[in-house]
Amino acid sequence: MPVPELLMPAGDFEKMQYAFAFGADAVYLGIPSLSLRARENGFKKLEQVAEAVAYAHKLRKKIYVTANIFAHNSKLPSFTKHIADLLALCQPDAWIMSDPGLIMMMREHFPREVIHISVQSNILNHASAKFWQKLGAKRIIVSREITIKEIQEIHAACPDIELESFVHGAICMAYSGRCLISNYLSHRDSNQGICTNSCRWEYKVYVKESERPDELFELDEDEHGSYLMNSKDLCAIHCLEELRHAGVCSFKVEGRSKSVYYVAMIARAYRKAIDDAASGKPFNAEQHMSDIFATSNRGFIEGFLYGNPGVNGQEYLTSHSKYSTYRFIAVVKGYDRDKQRLKLEIRNPIQVGQSLEICLPNSNETFTVKEIFDLKGAPVAQMHGGDSLCWISFPKDPGAFAVLREPIK
Repeated sequence: MPVPELLMPAGDFEKMQYAFAFGADAVYLGIPSLSLRARENGFKKLEQVAEAVAYAHKLRKKIYVTANIFAHNSKLPSFTKHIADLLALCQPDAWIMSDPGLIMMMREHFPREVIHISVQSNILNHASAKFWQKLGAKRIIVSREITIKEIQEIHAACPDIELESFVHGAICMAYSGRCLISNYLSHRDSNQGICTNSCRWEYKVYVKESERPDELFELDEDEHGSYLMNSKDLCAIHCLEELRHAGVCSFKVEGRSKSVYYVAMIARAYRKAIDDAASGKPFNAEQHMSDIFATSNRGFIEGFLYGNPGVNGQEYLTSHSKYSTYRFIAVVKGYDRDKQRLKLEIRNPIQVGQSLEICLPNSNETFTVKEIFDLKGAPVAQMHGGDSLCWISFPKDPGAFAVLREPIK
């Protein structure tokens, strides 16, 4: 049985590079005109996608381009033009699609292109899988709202179509992308890729008693407020072998809008777990979960893989991460061998005397910040976050891909 691929999000070129460096076999990305992730997308131009495809193929990795919009009539004329323009520049390994009309147009105009059916199509059964298979799809991305048993049944009924499953990331409180709360409250449609995550906002809920119509009574909440629809995050790292035996050939991670640190740590965690499973090693919870909890999260569940999680699926107290064991500090942007200094792009404050970890694709190293210099070379005691640049003293070149983090006490 082949080893499943690890498929990571690529919100921009740098995140793609880190995804590959830390263990991804493939990435998915999109451009605003074709993808649901229109609001936060680092690939604004077709030339940028072509550059990414060239980079991936040089590493013998794969790139899937999301073309999963649900198009209004006004977008149909430009759709085939966008596809043709991109194909003139590069050859993606597959297209992730959901709109039946656009899939039909793709088959008519570009019959050789490989199509993967997006999770937005909410495939929950083998009849749907067969439907898409007959239309020429090579792979389906099964719904997040599905059990391992159901995935196994789909594979048994449709053994010739590839199955991809989300194994990590945020979970929508509705069927993936079908929520109307964001549209109702802020006029931003989740199915156009501009969801404001209204389900995770703090709500104060009141009841009115008929005998006292002018008095509102606030329902139970703690000092953080009430987060009635705030789902915990998906983490299925301990389910990978079950998913593989159920027929899943691609383990997918959500998060094109997440940080480069998130991409690196989650890729490293799942790469290790996949490789250990392939070599027959048992799942090591302490080892495999360390990088998982080092990223921002709302607590974890297995989604619907073992059935409806019920009350355990909700994080009622806060919409913000409170379980993370580390704080993302900086991305390493270069090294000055003569001065033995790391160039950093700061994401959170850094100061002299601070104890940090430098994370590489295959190792970590703890060190203390001894000196900080601004870009002019002047020593400073600290630097604030917000993508500013600085230098810190460091005895060796860590290589092209490294991030810094700080333990949360």
